[in-house]
Amino acid sequence: MSFTGKVAIVTGAASGIGAATAKALAKEGAKVTLVDKDEEKLQEVAKQCEQHGNKALIITADITKDEDVRAVLKNTIDNYGQLDVLVNNAGVSRASSILEENLMEHFDLLMNTNLRSMVYLTHLAAPYLIKTKGNVVNTSSVVALCVMESYLSYSVTKAGINHFTRCVALDLAPHGVRVNAVAPGSTKTCILENSGTPNADEIMEAWRKERTALKKLSEPEEIADIIIFLASDKARSVTGSIYVCDNGSLVV
Repeated sequence: MSFTGKVAIVTGAASGIGAATAKALAKEGAKVTLVDKDEEKLQEVAKQCEQHGNKALIITADITKDEDVRAVLKNTIDNYGQLDVLVNNAGVSRASSILEENLMEHFDLLMNTNLRSMVYLTHLAAPYLIKTKGNVVNTSSVVALCVMESYLSYSVTKAGINHFTRCVALDLAPHGVRVNAVAPGSTKTCILENSGTPNADEIMEAWRKERTALKKLSEPEEIADIIIFLASDKARSVTGSIYVCDNGSLVV
């Protein structure tokens, strides 16, 4: 699945699924723009990407800010002259329920980070993707397809990502641009820790035991493998699809 000569943007690239995806794309020959707020971790990922021969472009950005989103596209095009793959991976999580006192604070944060930023970045990227007949891969979640207690806001944003993916796939299909999403189950990333969730390790272990048919959690590289497939010519007939990788959570 060679990406030689292609340019990819990966948001949320400092760790977890984003970092694994960026490194996989670089390994396959892509020139990669790494986007995240954590510059120190971005530098580490960039060094690993560059071991495969292409210098990575680092953009430190807060994608909830429109000016930062515009800068991501401008700097990528100024630096590389094209865009072939957009991986909308950045996201945050917060526990919330309809009875929570600060529900709307968390809801707005997650909507702006997980969904609105994705919509805006895809909107800006679309003309460049049309030129290259490129594609988009969005990171959703298995909770978009089931109900998980105490994660109302997160689940709603991920369900929105699924339908956004399908709508944009239809919009861009006449232009030869494919749009898909991957919906991971519990994966070994720091998203719960970063959200301030207490006992994150215990929650993940309980999920592994009680909510997965295979009794395992995914590695970030497993999700990256699916993203790479969807972004490659091997998936040239796939658009508007949501690929689930959940170790059997939906069948438990």
